[in-house]
Amino acid sequence: MSKRDPIDRDGLQPRFWERKPLKNLSQKEWEALCDGCGKCCLNKLEDADTGYVALTRVACRLLDDETCRCTQYDIRHQFVPECIVLTPGNLDSHAYWMPQTCAYRLLWEGKTLFDWHPLISGDPGSVHRAGVSVYQMTVSEFETPEDEWEDHIIEEPL
Repeated sequence: MSKRDPIDRDGLQPRFWERKPLKNLSQKEWEALCDGCGKCCLNKLEDADTGYVALTRVACRLLDDETCRCTQYDIRHQFVPECIVLTPGNLDSHAYWMPQTCAYRLLWEGKTLFDWHPLISGDPGSVHRAGVSVYQMTVSEFETPEDEWEDHIIEEPL
């Protein structure tokens, strides 16, 4: 696991997320909410009848599970056009499928961040040590047929 945090969290006001609505965050503050778990880059299965969304260990082709980061973040849409750019404006329609530990979802639901979140712990590695990231646990979407994804459903630690 890399010790260097690829997300720029320098110079942010302490606990800014507790004082500002999500829609009023700067781009830097918005990006800093990402905990670096990589779970949003996992393929999901949604039950058409219940709406329940299950995470699988089947990762997007661009996810590096050693760093839990997209290998082509800035140009990811050239490779994965359907990749969603989460914004305050579209969070209402996407929060339901976001990981249960995701800061964007937690704040949208009116909940607090976990102590392991890098904004609280000050350490980007804390998410991995807490066991809530995809660090070294994914399988390739290229090598895993879609009809086998159910075999790779994971439970989220809370």
